Amino acid sequence: MDNNNRNNPNNGNKNDKKPKNMNTIIIILIAGVITFIAITMLNSMIKDATYKEITYSEFLQMIDEDKVSEVKFDSDRILIQPSDSQKDSNGFSYTYYTGYIKDKDITDKLDDKGVTYSGYIPDQSSSIIDFLLVYVLPILFIYLMFTFVYRRLSKGGGMMGGMGVGKNTAKVYVQKQTGVTFKDVAGQDEAKESLTEIVDFLHNPDKYASIGAKLPKGALLVGPPGTGKTLLAKAVAGEANVPFFSLAGSDFVEMFVGVGASRVRDLFKEAQKQAPCIIFIDEIDAIGKSRDSRYGGGNDEREQTLNQLLAEMDGFDSSKGLFILAATNRPEVLDKALLRPGRFDRRIIVDKPDLKGRIDTLKVHSKDVLMDDTVDLEAIGLATSGAVGSDLANMINEAAIAAVKDGRKVVSQKDLFEAVEVVIAGKEKKDRILSKEEKRTVAYHEVGHALITALKKNAEPVQKITIVPRTMGSLGYVMQVPEEEKYLMTKDELMTRLVTLLGGRAAEEVVFDTVTTGASNDIEKATQIARAMITQYGMSEKFGLMSLETVESKYLDGSARLNCSDETAAMIDDEVKELLKECFAEAKKLLSENRDVLDEIAKYLYEKETITGKQFMEIYRKVKGIPEPVDTSHMTISEKVAESVSFNEDGSYSSTVNQAPPAPWEHPQQTEAQQPSPEQTDKDVPAQNTEKEEDRNTEQ
Repeated sequence: MDNNNRNNPNNGNKNDKKPKNMNTIIIILIAGVITFIAITMLNSMIKDATYKEITYSEFLQMIDEDKVSEVKFDSDRILIQPSDSQKDSNGFSYTYYTGYIKDKDITDKLDDKGVTYSGYIPDQSSSIIDFLLVYVLPILFIYLMFTFVYRRLSKGGGMMGGMGVGKNTAKVYVQKQTGVTFKDVAGQDEAKESLTEIVDFLHNPDKYASIGAKLPKGALLVGPPGTGKTLLAKAVAGEANVPFFSLAGSDFVEMFVGVGASRVRDLFKEAQKQAPCIIFIDEIDAIGKSRDSRYGGGNDEREQTLNQLLAEMDGFDSSKGLFILAATNRPEVLDKALLRPGRFDRRIIVDKPDLKGRIDTLKVHSKDVLMDDTVDLEAIGLATSGAVGSDLANMINEAAIAAVKDGRKVVSQKDLFEAVEVVIAGKEKKDRILSKEEKRTVAYHEVGHALITALKKNAEPVQKITIVPRTMGSLGYVMQVPEEEKYLMTKDELMTRLVTLLGGRAAEEVVFDTVTTGASNDIEKATQIARAMITQYGMSEKFGLMSLETVESKYLDGSARLNCSDETAAMIDDEVKELLKECFAEAKKLLSENRDVLDEIAKYLYEKETITGKQFMEIYRKVKGIPEPVDTSHMTISEKVAESVSFNEDGSYSSTVNQAPPAPWEHPQQTEAQQPSPEQTDKDVPAQNTEKEEDRNTEQ
């Protein structure tokens, strides 16, 4: 019997109607209560605004003073219309009323004063119309409004869903509308190889299914900003010719509770309808952050969204061709449940490109740019160590803009190197004028850096020295270019780098017997390297092979966290101090022993303001009595490149052959800068000279 009732469709319909009828009754009751309250409040407000109650005595007094123009007798009250003299400047006056009292003499008084009076006869038909307009029509309107909103909310699948808040906001690109293929992605060969397998699976699922292989449910693209993670995802969709859902992790987040989970459900529902397809979630750490309190756990709304995402990734059938791509530059904060196999099966590293990758990337971004015969992208690639794809694309565009501003129709090597230099140190500040003493100090500071590189065998060769102020705050800097791409550094090379960084401060002390604020960034960089040698690289005899520091968010700021006690941290500080003290002493010794070379090069730099690495080495060899090399095979790569460019009196480039000197990008010893002292006065130097000057050295 129970089974029959359970399976009877008529019974099911009756059960379905009950909730609907109940909802209708509830809506009508709510609408009636709201309408009654609203009308009562409205009548009260209107009455208070236009009617005013007075006593019967006041009414009689108004008649005696000729302040009444008309009177209406109602069944329970008397309405008094005041005369025109009672109106204010805007023509407004209250309609007074008082309680009805049986007074036989009232009509005589009104006749004596010539006041019009009348009785009130209620109109039954008018009362019915008023009732309908005042009570029934508002209730009906509110009922219809509630019904409309309720239905929209029901269709939305969640709180505020019917208003679009619960809907997913993914952009859908169908077929090749992404406009990107693997040919548009350069410098990421390993990442492309991993994703090519996914594309092949989407094209030929039977080939893999025949052997029992299954399509991975998802892949996580990990790497620094600007390396092309989003571009790779679009290339996968473009190669696979399947619909591509693209959205950011923040698109799931709203102020309403439950919206994130609703959007996840809606996204997967739509994606399964269009399978095979690809879902790409950029910056997934916005919703996939670990539920551990250490990473800001405890946000119920974000956890609901994450839980729904985990459930959906477990629930869909990968054999239908639904694949999830996600990108992040903070993989360490993602929830462990999100990273396990069966959800994001693969982690694809999209790192900064190497030399070959940078050259290939430059070729991709310059294919539509007109360039002359002087352009050598290999030299640019060598000069931009540490640059990512977006940096290189921006540099090509800046070079093209510079060529147009110069009135030329093609980009030259000079434009490209100037673009690199602008990114490193900013544009030249031609309006900044240094005092003679400051200019001399900056010259010795920069030559101090450069001379150390010539005296130390492990140093990278100098490419350019300048004391021309730049918009990023530098009063001068030294360019250095590695002779080859390096992935490891020895302890001797790091020690040489420390000595070079401290060479500017050492030169100030040797020559002027005082110091300036210009070495602040040099000291900061040197301290970072020295601390890393002790805490991360195990290059301290005192601490040996202990790991004392952990780098967090290595794809972003790379901030470090000590893994030791406060006592050990104090000992680390002492060790760093001793290491820097040792390197500074060596820098002072080298510069003191070669004071003649320091003075000669600083004098030349003071006059010219900008010199090349070749000119620097010529003066160095001349003062040291070293013969000039005749065979170019004895020259370094950077010296050979420097042969192709000369500098005009204003410091600009003049390209002569098919190469020009590269500029460093992100190397710890690429640039050295001089910073002005905050104590400088307007008398010594213009006010703008007090801007903070940054050493353009950056770590490799």
